[in-house]
Amino acid sequence: MRRISKTARKALRKLLGPRFLEDEAGRLSYAYDASGLTFVPEAVALPETTEEVSRILALSYEEEFPVIPRGAGTATTGGPLASEGGLVLALSRMDRILEINPEDLVVVVEPGVVNARLKEALAVRGLFYPPDPASLSFSTIGGNVATCAGGPKGLKYGVTRDYVLGVEAVLPGGEVLPLGTRTLKGVMGYDLTRLLVGSEGTLAVLTKITLKVLPLPPARRTLLAAFSSEEAALSGMQAVLEGGGLPAAAEFLDKTALSALDYPQKEARGILLFEFDGTEAGVAEEVSRARETLATRALLLKEASGEEAEALWELRRGLSPALKRLGSRRTADDVVLPRSRLPRFLSEAKARARKYGLTLTCFGHAGDGNLHVNILFQPEEEARARALREEILHLVLELSGTLSGEHGVGLTRRAWLPAEIPARALALMQGLKHLFDPKGLLNPGKIF
Repeated sequence: MRRISKTARKALRKLLGPRFLEDEAGRLSYAYDASGLTFVPEAVALPETTEEVSRILALSYEEEFPVIPRGAGTATTGGPLASEGGLVLALSRMDRILEINPEDLVVVVEPGVVNARLKEALAVRGLFYPPDPASLSFSTIGGNVATCAGGPKGLKYGVTRDYVLGVEAVLPGGEVLPLGTRTLKGVMGYDLTRLLVGSEGTLAVLTKITLKVLPLPPARRTLLAAFSSEEAALSGMQAVLEGGGLPAAAEFLDKTALSALDYPQKEARGILLFEFDGTEAGVAEEVSRARETLATRALLLKEASGEEAEALWELRRGLSPALKRLGSRRTADDVVLPRSRLPRFLSEAKARARKYGLTLTCFGHAGDGNLHVNILFQPEEEARARALREEILHLVLELSGTLSGEHGVGLTRRAWLPAEIPARALALMQGLKHLFDPKGLLNPGKIF
């Protein structure tokens, strides 16, 4: 393990003063994320400028110690953890919204800006940044870019990669490199900007991010539909999506998820949560069409708007932590399948869970095929949970799915890369990593 030298520590103290953390309490604060894994870093740096980030990476390259970029620590895969020692580079203090340009539909932010704060700043100007991960109240734009975060609105609006126009990247060695454009189109040369989106801090550290934004839709309405079975819910979702129009979001919650939320209608075995947005007339037409489609399929249809709708979405965003009520431990995977194959996947995955005597819950952004798959278990059941997870991930690949939709690879999915990615493609990726980071100092042990 490459360690931070005394020379490097002295230089970091001089550069950052009290923003260089070496004490145990400070280091423990950056030892975890939402994966359940823990790795205590050797030290933590809290830069406030691009210049400081550049000097830290130059020192890292000279003294050869690892640097692990970190946002708010909401990752579910161990991505921002110092699994091989080194310095955690916590970017949370670089949290300025540098520019909001309504005329160009462009904003420029530092990586530590929290997603929800950006949304609020845009809304008062009649603008809208669509990517909405469940952690939007805590997670940062830099972290969202690192994993190419999505969220419920991915169905209609896409994911983080679709909104990143340009970045200011600091390379290993400290070179500051502007990439991309601030125009809505641009195809000059290879698209290095979007290569960095989803790279989990393994290629460069981003210190400025230029994003495309949209006009804020004037109307929004939520429709909740409860069903007598999980299969009926998925069938209902497909019927709505085939009926014309396009919801902003179409979320699915299975029976176990409803139990975790203590949903009051006990006969419900599956729920769909739709959001429609656009003009008042357009939203009214889409909601009416969806109600008509679901009238004979659903046990209950409930419309909501304003604070009532937001309460429903807040309940959905709180589902993942609520699952702790049902099991002391859980696996957390983020798979995507062709939407037509979701019913088969759900049926076969739950049959395999019954075979192992374990509880499985599947919920999430079913409108774009993205399900969060969680196995709930007690410590003594860990071996069975691991075996079940392996079967489920193989099932995803058999059904032409992918093993990570929006949470990245990190540590927890690294072993599965060869199962999904051809060997030649992996070799090309590793070659890119070496070109950007020849000494392997940026977030080592992640992805590869």
